[in-house]
Amino acid sequence: MGLLTNRVERNEIKPGDHIYTYRAVFAYSHHGIFVGGSKVVHFRPERNLDSSIDTSSNLLDPTFPQSTCPTFPDCGFRQPNSGVVLSCLDCFLRNGSLYCFEYGVTPSVFLAKVRGGTCTTAASDPLETVIHRAMYLLQNGFGNYDIFENNCEDFALYCKTGLLILDNLGIGRSGQASSMIGGPLAALLSSPLKLLMPSPIGVATVTAGMYCMTRYATDIGIRTDVIKVAVEDLAVNLGWAGRHDEAAEENEASNRQVVAL
Repeated sequence: MGLLTNRVERNEIKPGDHIYTYRAVFAYSHHGIFVGGSKVVHFRPERNLDSSIDTSSNLLDPTFPQSTCPTFPDCGFRQPNSGVVLSCLDCFLRNGSLYCFEYGVTPSVFLAKVRGGTCTTAASDPLETVIHRAMYLLQNGFGNYDIFENNCEDFALYCKTGLLILDNLGIGRSGQASSMIGGPLAALLSSPLKLLMPSPIGVATVTAGMYCMTRYATDIGIRTDVIKVAVEDLAVNLGWAGRHDEAAEENEASNRQVVAL
């Protein structure tokens, strides 16, 4: 992987890697955990998985599966009322390019990656731990999807690091979300400088600097409002404890079957 792009080939990824691909002509990226065997565990809005929703509206959603996978019979496996899905790599990518999220990068490398959602200064846990978290959440869910506080990147980041934000209000762990908020915020904060700095280049430079610092300040690798939470205790911290207790017991056998495939 280089400084400008994290694009990789399929033979370069290994089980436990955090991968992503871009959707809607690079408008946003979709993230997941590669668990081996050409399978990816990822998190999507639960409403997009409801077959009762009108098909015409689903066609507008680029993450909605439009057809049944012809290769893997278990592709699309998920538990009821859960947005955590097991897909094959082909269906996850949907003809898009494959990228690998970077962990443990230096601050200089982080700031050089102008686009959010590509790397973090936080270190990854052992790959077997990452896979365990992903498969556990496949059976038990990851709470309610929220584009700013609990999205697909947040899911992958948790699987890789086990870090959870103490304050449920505000922005989550996602670098994409921080970029979406950081850009307009930087422009707003730098707008008074137009009166003091006659050069548009100077204003643009200051705005870009504020944007980068906003991204850096919200990175989970340097935040002080995060704690390490075991995946078995995640339900308590997210406030949905007890919802999946019975389902976890009933699905223990199916979990072993999915891992074996």
